[in-house]
Amino acid sequence: MNAALPADPNPDKDQALRDDIRLLGRLLGDTVRAREGEAVFELVERIRRDSIRFRRDADHGARAELEAALDRLSREDTLHVVRAFSYFSHLANLAEDQHHIRRSRAHLIAGSAPREGSLALAMNRALDAGLDATALSDFFASAQIVPVLTAHPTEVQRKSILNCQTAIARLLDQRDRMLLTPEECRENHDALRRGVLTLWQTRMLRPAKLSVVDEVNNGLGYHETTFLREVPRLYANIEDALAERDESLAAHELPAFLQVGSWIGGDRDGNPFVTADMLEQALAMQCERVLDHYLDELEILASQLSLASLLVPASDELLALADTSPDRSPHRSDEPYRRAVTGIRARLAATRHALLGDPAAP
Repeated sequence: MNAALPADPNPDKDQALRDDIRLLGRLLGDTVRAREGEAVFELVERIRRDSIRFRRDADHGARAELEAALDRLSREDTLHVVRAFSYFSHLANLAEDQHHIRRSRAHLIAGSAPREGSLALAMNRALDAGLDATALSDFFASAQIVPVLTAHPTEVQRKSILNCQTAIARLLDQRDRMLLTPEECRENHDALRRGVLTLWQTRMLRPAKLSVVDEVNNGLGYHETTFLREVPRLYANIEDALAERDESLAAHELPAFLQVGSWIGGDRDGNPFVTADMLEQALAMQCERVLDHYLDELEILASQLSLASLLVPASDELLALADTSPDRSPHRSDEPYRRAVTGIRARLAATRHALLGDPAAP
């Protein structure tokens, strides 16, 4: 697929999904053939075809052939077959996730009404029912949503597998969002091939039981691509929706009604390794992840706010904040916004040092 989303939803809305699954399945098949040999590839294909015949047509002959083929599998061939079908399931799930994103974007581009289950529809219903924007804003002031992360002892999927899946998902997303040149399309296809190969050559299961610290790290791995990125966007979307209904709320900032919780490293119900020291370490690890995220964000912001006082006026409050910055470079003396952000980052770095002991990256 190498085209931008159309303004009007595609009549065959699931064709792109079928194309993605076919592409990923072909890449996986090519990988199995190249890495494990033609015989293993043909074995997997035969089992796949017999499974499809049995599922679609209730073909008893296909069932007999399938049972016979599975009974004859050696231990090594069984591992190949299990891995091939497991990874195909992973890839198909990625394609389905991408299709949900694709369809949501198609409806937004086409200007469709908010869809069932969306926050936008819930807010519209509340406002249309007579609740004004100010009252709705007051609701968020008293609301409290706390999604809680937990580690389950049966969770076996490795973060390395999740990293592979994330890389493949980004490449699928790129094919949807960009009109690729022939060269870019080849590069994307090659990158997908490498991603599937890496997935195939990555160990699926862990050889040893996770420690509590490992569980905390795994939980924190979700923060960067979910909460830390998406919660600010959620707040901004709600604030924009309220301001559209009531201009007096244009400068209103929502309170922190969504706060992330976690049992990982703190749930002492029967786990002898979750001690008071472990709880303290888990809190420090969470603190480090959040502070480092904001330090990175401030560094990016400082690099972008190059506004010069000669060209852009600044308030007295901003100038006073800029004067507290440790940045004394003459090359940035007329850039109060950049110096102000640099000062904020220095204070946050000092907070990190006070809480964690080790200095933040400069």
